[in-house]
Amino acid sequence: MRHSWRLLLFRNCSRSSLRGPAYPSHYRFQVHSSCPSLRYFCSLRTPSLQVHFADPKNPINSKIPIARYFSSEPLVEPKKDTDHCFLVYDIFTKFTDINDITKELELNSVVINHELVLKVLKSLESSPDVAQRFFDWVLEKDSERLSSRAYNLMLGILGVNGPVEQFWALVETMKKKGYGVSKGARDKVVEKFEKEGLRSDLEKMKALFATGSVDNSVEKIGLRVSRIVRNQVWGEDVEQQINDLNVAFSSNLVKIVLENLGMEPIKALIFFRWVEDSGLYKHDERSYNAMAMVLGREDCIDRFWKVVDEMRSNGYEMEEEIYVKVLARFVKRKMIKEAVDLYEFAMGGTNKPSVQCCTFLLKKIVVGKEFDMNLFSRVVRIFIGNDYALTDSMLNAVLKSLTTVGRFGECNKVLKEMKEGGFVASGNLQRKIVFRLSCAGNKDKVSEFVDHMEASGSNLDYKAWTSLIEGHCASGDLENASDCFQKLIEKEGVSNAIYAFESLVNAYCYKNRAIDACKLLHGYVFHNQLAPRHTTYKGLINKLLVQDGFADALNLLDLMKNHGFPPFVDPFIKHVTKSGTGDDAVAFMKSMTSKKFPSTSVVLRLFKAFFKAGRHAEAQDFLSKCPCYIRNHADVLNLFCSMKSGKNTASAAVVV
Repeated sequence: MRHSWRLLLFRNCSRSSLRGPAYPSHYRFQVHSSCPSLRYFCSLRTPSLQVHFADPKNPINSKIPIARYFSSEPLVEPKKDTDHCFLVYDIFTKFTDINDITKELELNSVVINHELVLKVLKSLESSPDVAQRFFDWVLEKDSERLSSRAYNLMLGILGVNGPVEQFWALVETMKKKGYGVSKGARDKVVEKFEKEGLRSDLEKMKALFATGSVDNSVEKIGLRVSRIVRNQVWGEDVEQQINDLNVAFSSNLVKIVLENLGMEPIKALIFFRWVEDSGLYKHDERSYNAMAMVLGREDCIDRFWKVVDEMRSNGYEMEEEIYVKVLARFVKRKMIKEAVDLYEFAMGGTNKPSVQCCTFLLKKIVVGKEFDMNLFSRVVRIFIGNDYALTDSMLNAVLKSLTTVGRFGECNKVLKEMKEGGFVASGNLQRKIVFRLSCAGNKDKVSEFVDHMEASGSNLDYKAWTSLIEGHCASGDLENASDCFQKLIEKEGVSNAIYAFESLVNAYCYKNRAIDACKLLHGYVFHNQLAPRHTTYKGLINKLLVQDGFADALNLLDLMKNHGFPPFVDPFIKHVTKSGTGDDAVAFMKSMTSKKFPSTSVVLRLFKAFFKAGRHAEAQDFLSKCPCYIRNHADVLNLFCSMKSGKNTASAAVVV
């Protein structure tokens, strides 16, 4: 049978894909019964791009829908265009940077659709600079919004009010796109050329229209072919019309046709097969890639794989640009398995994806609706199977993605899989992981991680143990924090435990268990020769004095002296003079020095603090218990005399 591939193409289409509810009846291809070889397409339905635009009657008093992006969705709440036309004009007048413009449009919830493009250009006829800025912005952001009509509006603006050079540059651009110069634009420009005496430009314009306004470039021919295919039912008549063009098909021409048929993949595939089957063209790498780009979508996935496998068997490779675009499309549409299949296909060729592509896929897999570990393992095996090595940065990126979806507890699965690929996390990553796991209270996950690291021959260092203890402390799990601290001392020694111990002490104090922390400190100091940091002592003393641990705090002063730290007197003076007794003051004085009693200057400081707090009786009691050299000291006597005389003077004043 002639063109037997068509029958195979039809047979490969499942009944559900051809007649499913996803494609309404108004998308149906109709095939003339006069073309027997294509009668089987009579029931074929395929989607086409249906873009809903606002339909305002006037660019000044009508509204458009509001969105934060280019939209082809149905309009739910149509509004007038007035505000948005003026708003767009204002934004493109004030700002020149593309990022600033984009940000302002998003902040004002402005959607740029085809209708608004036309209305804005009409309103900017007298402002060519602003119009050019707007036109260039739309061209970069979404060139599909620029139709032949939009190009002609811009052409009219440049022809009447803009530089002549820009006008002709745009004409050349339109030629390449297959767009002609409209009669309206021509008449405006001709009038301007005649008025300003631009005879050479006037002759050039006449010559342009004498040749049909556009040349027979490959872009123009490709546009003609794609229009024939797109706008008519495929049949012998369509084939004849294409043949009547009498063109020599090249890879560039076929690529242009396929790109223009991108929204109708079945018609694109029919043309792709027909042009080679008819002997008009032998497909090469460019045309195969163009076809793959068109078919890389969920409703054509079987045909896509058939074409790319055929491409590989013919010795051609998928271009990097095509791979990136199709992969992004698969991921955007949650087709993660297909994305992994494509990655494996590309890694099997000569144009291998970058390392970043592997990281990208791993991140997308772990944040999927369900964490598919099989897909994760496939990507890792494909990656290392091509002589690549897993790195810390890759694991860090995956861990961040796990965090965003609340799955950090799954990190052990990730680590296990990467370990099989020869990867071992660095000390820095180990610290991050154990802290996160312990901070979340995942005891089992923590144990699993520690076991995993020991099994891989990479035991946790003292910094990782410190992070583990800090995580337990942050979660309030003092029991596990204490157990881990004991293991740290056993594995790394007390010299590497002082920072972890400070975290442990602070956690006990935070739980109002400063006295227990003090006992813990004494135990490790006497039994393990631990030497706490100065800040550890100071912090614990402050908490003990607040939590009724005056005696325990005094005991710490002796330990501080033994470890070479100066006495920490300020919190004691504040505590004793505010709520202590004379006996407390004596006990403090004896504890802070190795001598029988501290110097007179320290005692004077305590007396002054008592008087400042208004506790004269306690000051007198303390004085009575001080040694004779303190009681008889001139400065002490003068201080008490001045306090007594001041008190008497105040009393006398009250009597008078």
